[in-house]
Amino acid sequence: MSNTMNKREKRYVTVDVRFEPDGHLRPLAILFSPEHIYQIDAIKDVSRRAAEVGGVGDRYLCVISGQEKKLWFEKGRWFVEAKV
Repeated sequence: MSNTMNKREKRYVTVDVRFEPDGHLRPLAILFSPEHIYQIDAIKDVSRRAAEVGGVGDRYLCVISGQEKKLWFEKGRWFVEAKV
């Protein structure tokens, strides 16, 4: 399999977020478009990490429809690692 098939890019997304009383952010849904809204069922982990697509931020390991997905918060913006 060639590397071009596995290539990913940083894709900035809109995220519905709740601010908790303790100051933590709780992402609730990822909005790619009006037709593509993904509810976040659970957050398994939040940790500061380097993204494979570049940059360093808070990585939210989310559960969406039973699958683990990574959501990143970097410099006030949300992004996902999307397939090219």
